[in-house]
Amino acid sequence: MASSNTVKAAALQQRLTAHAARWPQITEIKVRWRAGYVYIDAVINGDDEDDLQLCRLKDTGHPEMWGFALFTYSNERYEDTILPTGLSFGSPEDAFDCAVGLYLGDPAS
Repeated sequence: MASSNTVKAAALQQRLTAHAARWPQITEIKVRWRAGYVYIDAVINGDDEDDLQLCRLKDTGHPEMWGFALFTYSNERYEDTILPTGLSFGSPEDAFDCAVGLYLGDPAS
C-alpha cells in the first residue's frame, strides 16, 4: 500500500503537469517528497541531465495552502519566499507559476 506522502506527491505531480502546459519547453515535472517537503523540478526540452530546480513546498495539511521556498541558483539552496500574492504560502500552482515565471519567463505577458 502506498504511503500518504507517495499519494500526495503523485497527485501534485499530476496537478502540476497539467498546469505546466503553459510552458511548452517543459517536457516533464518531477516531484519528490522528503521530510515534510515536496521538491519540484522541471525537465526542459527533454534534457534529463539539466533539470531545472524550481521550488520546495512545505506541507501544511491543506491541499491549497503550501509553504513556498524558491531554489536560488546564486546560493544553490532553497530560500523561503513571498509569492506575488504577498503571502509566504499558497497553492502549488501559485508557487509553480512564481518559480517558472522567474526562470523561464511568463508566457502570458
